Amino acid sequence: MGNRKITIAGTGCALVDFLYTNAKFNSPGFVRYSSMNSGDGGLSPGKLVFTEELEKFAGKPYKEILLELVGNASFNSSNIGGPSLVSLIHASQLLPENDFTVKFYGCTGNDDIAGIFFDLIGKTPLDISNCFKTGNKRTAFTDVLSDPQFDEGHGERTFVNNIGAAWDFTEKLLPESFFSADIVCFGGTALVPNIHDSLSDLLLKAKKNKCITVVNTVYDFRNEKERPGQPWTLGNTKKSYQYTDLLIMDCEEALKISGENTLEKAANHFKEQQVSAFIITNGSKDLLAFSNGKLFKTLEISAFPVSEEVGLILKTNPAAKGDTTGCGDNFAGGVISSLALQLKQDEMEEPDLVEAISWGVASGGFACFYVGGTFIEAKRGDKLRLVENLQHSYLKQIER
Repeated sequence: MGNRKITIAGTGCALVDFLYTNAKFNSPGFVRYSSMNSGDGGLSPGKLVFTEELEKFAGKPYKEILLELVGNASFNSSNIGGPSLVSLIHASQLLPENDFTVKFYGCTGNDDIAGIFFDLIGKTPLDISNCFKTGNKRTAFTDVLSDPQFDEGHGERTFVNNIGAAWDFTEKLLPESFFSADIVCFGGTALVPNIHDSLSDLLLKAKKNKCITVVNTVYDFRNEKERPGQPWTLGNTKKSYQYTDLLIMDCEEALKISGENTLEKAANHFKEQQVSAFIITNGSKDLLAFSNGKLFKTLEISAFPVSEEVGLILKTNPAAKGDTTGCGDNFAGGVISSLALQLKQDEMEEPDLVEAISWGVASGGFACFYVGGTFIEAKRGDKLRLVENLQHSYLKQIER
């Protein structure tokens, strides 16, 4: 792409996370409101539920439920959250501003949460000139209940989400400038229902405009509730797969979207659906990746480990541990930034998915060292320096 500036445009889930970092998933309150059947509105480790659905499940207001879950404790911190916003913020922090512009398109409500939202984003390099306040609904937010001792100390979170003003954001609010970007990203659209339901059409429009398309998913409670036991839909037609250059999912999302019962079967499903490239993360276990050669260099379905360096730091220095909130979103941001860098460096050379994965693993691993999904830098370049060290270590680990 020569000397011109590369633009990354993204839309999808953007909200404020309120983080409760000492939840106990074996506590009486959590057990009382735990899900009995998929999509029933109860709580489950690693999954998301809507506030109103949890209220129906429990038969009481959410404020009362939260009191039973965390007692009188206030949230430990608030932070920017959402698979779209967090990944784009991370990409904007890693990429040099002279050569790249990263933009988010979306909306908030007109409330106190919107103030927190814009104040925090103002401390990052992300361009939010296309994000606006609208309507009377509350700004989307998620209470993140984090149990650091779950899964033998690896930690896990449960998410209680209020979609709020995200209901008001539709495909008609995406201007033509969105589709003139070099890379177009759709992140966690299941929490922006009107965008999710139009995803196939939006991806097709982006491809017609010669954009590179990236989709990173989120737990789709709406699909799970409406079609229990059935594969989740990704957009309004199955052609979403063919219009996607890179699909990034976690293990459960991949199983639910594919309708398969093992990661290997899910990976083969996405390959057969003609997704150009995909990555399936799996927490602290190996991830799976594939490229058919259309965008990235050809890569048969392959497994890649998580970062040994991150694990060693967390083991030898417990004080370095934050939580796992935003690990997957930062992983996606690391992959997106690497893709953009590779396109900038040599437009004649196919991007290398393994190189992109190395930045994703380093980025997701670094997110374990602080609380919440978004890292606020003291000065420009702080995060890049820290993540780059982990990325170099990871390349040595996988002998690249």
